[in-house]
Amino acid sequence: MTTIAPGATALARRAHVAALLAAYPDVTADEHALLVHWFKREASSLDVALIASEPNIARGYARFRGEHIDRFTLADVAKGLAGLVAIVGIAALIMLRAL
Repeated sequence: MTTIAPGATALARRAHVAALLAAYPDVTADEHALLVHWFKREASSLDVALIASEPNIARGYARFRGEHIDRFTLADVAKGLAGLVAIVGIAALIMLRAL
């Protein structure tokens, strides 16, 4: 029985992601989905930093991040508005209590 250390699995996965980013945007739909999932759900801060520091994939990495990771989504805007409503509501309650 062969066992693979968790670190080796993470290293192999990061190498695969780096290869996909080097080819970006010429990736399949499945590979694209894998990239999005890896960045949003699997990658640690160290993983992202190691990927970002590789000069041979800088162009694909920057384009992918700009198109899919760093953009505001509707959910982000909704969360921001909900937070603003909560702050205004709390401030209104404090003002009413002060009167």
